[in-house]
Order: sequence, then structure tokens, then C-alpha cells
Amino acid sequence: MTKLTAEELDFDNLDFSYKDLPYRYQAEYHNGAWEPGKLITDSNITLSEAAVVLHYGQEVFEGLKAYRRKDGGINLFRPDRNAKRMRESAERLLMAGYPVPDFIEAAKAVVKANQDFVPPYESGGSLYLRPMLIATTPMVGVKPGKDFIFRIYATPVGAYYPGGMKPTAFVTSEFDRAAHGGTGQAKVGGNYAASLLPGEEAHRAGFSDVVYLDPRQHQYIEELGSANFFGITKDGQFKTPKSPSILPSITKFSLIDLAKEMGMNPVETPISIDELDEFAEAGAMGTAAVISPVGSITHQAKKHVFYSETEVGPKTKALYDRLIGIQYGDQTGPTGWVVDVPLD
Repeated sequence: MTKLTAEELDFDNLDFSYKDLPYRYQAEYHNGAWEPGKLITDSNITLSEAAVVLHYGQEVFEGLKAYRRKDGGINLFRPDRNAKRMRESAERLLMAGYPVPDFIEAAKAVVKANQDFVPPYESGGSLYLRPMLIATTPMVGVKPGKDFIFRIYATPVGAYYPGGMKPTAFVTSEFDRAAHGGTGQAKVGGNYAASLLPGEEAHRAGFSDVVYLDPRQHQYIEELGSANFFGITKDGQFKTPKSPSILPSITKFSLIDLAKEMGMNPVETPISIDELDEFAEAGAMGTAAVISPVGSITHQAKKHVFYSETEVGPKTKALYDRLIGIQYGDQTGPTGWVVDVPLD
């Protein structure tokens, strides 16, 4: 496959799709130790047909972004949190976690090597990084692998809201995203595979995505599609669900800190689907969109509208502006949130 060149890209009209860039980082784990990693140009991975990842789903992944600053430099946003979460996910699946310092350096190396593909500041785009860890040991019985590949590839993506932030409609699902006591708190592919059918059914019905309720009682809000949920009460408090089967979102914890800074008295607490009336605004939060405003949630054929179905609520917009201001280097954030990528 011919590698993409930066000259071929229209940075002002990027979508959210894979593009085969010149470089990615890879390291391998064999005989109980990680071998030195390096930048490579081959975007393909060769595996045994019996590799554990192909049959028993022993794999974890991450998602983070690099942002072009106004001065031409490049920021990574909280890569240490992604590195730590990947290690926690790996532990859940009996995989060898990649060291946090090496993860951060690998992310920097991939961004630096592909720096020409980081969208310009004015475009509102970013370079999306996908770290992944897969088990490659050939295995027929159901046993954990002992050999692993760690890789980070990158792809330039456009602004998630090219036409501006617009609220969308969600609907509750009878399906579960993850089982109680399962892998909901880990970023594993199986959780996303389980979400494909309910997500597609929601789209066919005219909704943006689904609201997953807790797997035991189907009473408490867990996540929205592949993002965490938040609501802002009528008296201005930021609330987000607390559950052992929710993925611990880096964006969520960042917004909790910023909500505290902005006087919203944030709290993680169980949120019943019957409590929607207490929220003036609501949204989904994650790496891709930062914040996706929720205009309405339909539950058991009853539609609940938040601030507006067409306009973003003021507190949601303020949180969004504050966070992307930090990510792009326009505003100073908490210490350690932004990591500069040294360039030549």
C-alpha cells in the first residue's frame, strides 16, 4: 500500500477515518520481558491463525490525541492517564502491561515522526493516536497468551463538529454494554463488539446512539454508546454516574476537575433513569468528541428533552471551551495535563 503524503490531505475537510501514515511504533513481549521498541513503516501485522487475540479476544486499546498549537508546537493531552488505564486493562486480561514511561515516549515518537500530518491549529483537527496491545501466542485451549505486540498508529482527524456542536437524541437500550463483574471498566474490544447491534438499531430508529443501563436492575445510567454520561442539574451541579462497570474516562476525570474549578460542585454518584427531570443539560464525554451534547433521551417511549434539541447549554459549552482551550494550548490548565512533543 502506498503511504499517504501530507500534500494529499485537505486538512480543513478531514473526517474521522483511518489513514495509512508513514510511521508507527511497535514493541514485542517474549520470554517474560519487553524487547526494545522502535518506529516501523509497515502498517500490517502478521499473526498465527491460532493467535489468542483472534479467538479469545485477549486485547486492549487506547485513544488519545495530539494537538497543533497556535505557535506551531504540538501538545499531547494527559498521555500518562492513557498509559495507566491501558496497564489496568491489561491486568484484567492477564496481559503484560506496557511501562508507562515507555508508553509516553512511544506516543511522542509517533507524533514527531508523523508531525507533517498533525492538522494546522486553524483547522480544528488533531492527530488521533491508537495504542493497542494484542496477544499473539498460538493457542487452541482457552488460556492466556504469553507473547504480545504493543503498537501505536496515528491518523489525522477533523473537528468532530465541523458545523458546530449540536445536541443529538439518545434512546435507552435493553441490551447491556458489559456484564456486572465483567470487563466494563477495561478498554477491551469485546465491550465494543457487544455495542454494535444496539447502536445500529438506535441509528435505524433515528437516534444518535444508545443509553446503557446497569446490567443488574436496568435502572441506573451507565454509559452513552461508547462515551461517559454527565448531567448538569437545574441548580448547576455536574453529576456523572458511578458504577464498577463504567470505563474510567480520561475526559470525564478532566471535566470533573474543570467543573470543580468552575464552581459546579461535581460528583460521581448512581443516577437513576427516573431522575432525568433534575437535569437542565446533559452530554456524552470522550476523546473523540470531547463533549457531545445530549438533546434528549427516550426511555420506554417517553422522551425527555434537556436544555434544547437544537442549541448547546451554556454550562456544557463553557466546559467544552475550557477543555479544548487547554488541549490546544490557548489556556493554562492544571499542572501536567499538557505534554509538549519535542520537534526538530
